[in-house]
Amino acid sequence: MGSFSLWHWLIVLVVVVLVFGTKKLRGAGGDLGSAVKNFKDAMREGETEAAKKPEAVASQSQTVQSETKKDQV
Repeated sequence: MGSFSLWHWLIVLVVVVLVFGTKKLRGAGGDLGSAVKNFKDAMREGETEAAKKPEAVASQSQTVQSETKKDQV
């Protein structure tokens, strides 16, 4: 009784199609696909920024260290 069989899933699918209709389901699928695509693109951008970040952090830390030395004098 704990798991669904193939027949259960088919009945659920038929009920969902009858309730929402194929146009709404197609639109929802397209929206979901574009959301996943945008998420993947954002993840790629984040990875490229993370790869560039150590260079930027190194230059900023050198600038902060030189300013700190000037303040101490």
